[in-house]
Amino acid sequence: MITQKPKLLDQVRNAMRVAHNSYRTEQSYIGWIKRYIFFYNKTHPQELNHTHIEASLTHLAVVGKVSASTQNQALSA
Repeated sequence: MITQKPKLLDQVRNAMRVAHNSYRTEQSYIGWIKRYIFFYNKTHPQELNHTHIEASLTHLAVVGKVSASTQNQALSA
């Protein structure tokens, strides 16, 4: 029997549960990760680098006009 590797968001959920993060934190981080993936037209994050992260955070700050704490939360996710 061939076992498949869990999907990215399932891996994130599992890691957060092992780390005993709250359910609300898990949901928030999943939301930020989805926004990041869709920002790059569904490109897998493994194919992106720190330049892409900086660009998406800059977009949040300039276009989204989000606060520094919101940007930090997105970065943590």
